[in-house]
Amino acid sequence: MKLNELRDNAGSRLKSKRLGRGIGSGKGKTSGKGVKGQKAREGVALNGFEGGQLPIYRRLPKRGFVNIFRKTYAPVNLGTLEAAIAAGRIDAAQPITEESLRKAGLVRGGKVDGVRLLARGDIGRAIQITVAGASAAAVEAVEKAGGRVTTTVAKSEGEAPVA
Repeated sequence: MKLNELRDNAGSRLKSKRLGRGIGSGKGKTSGKGVKGQKAREGVALNGFEGGQLPIYRRLPKRGFVNIFRKTYAPVNLGTLEAAIAAGRIDAAQPITEESLRKAGLVRGGKVDGVRLLARGDIGRAIQITVAGASAAAVEAVEKAGGRVTTTVAKSEGEAPVA
């Protein structure tokens, strides 16, 4: 068999109905779209329209709450930080900032309000790190290794201070 002999299986490709080819075809003149009106035109998308009946999205109650002032933080784990230092992408002798974490590729995405240090994995060296927030376990692990964590975002009234 040669490439020019390849064919689809019989009946696998259905021929489309040829619209608007005379009244004898059964789909001539208006091509089965009726007469005039919005739905006879090209590019019609009546999503959610239910023929004048109140649409379901208006009949059902609204649920929940969306906080438009919500802050999103990029998570960085201690194990990932240790691996980046071992690979030479971050200098542990210098103070580590959110900008250095971004340059090292540990923080991705442009729409984050800061970095939050989390305690997954462990750190084996003393580091000076400044981030927006850190979990209590991450702060404890860094201080146990001889380092220091500084947070830039102030804690709210109900939460215990971290650093």
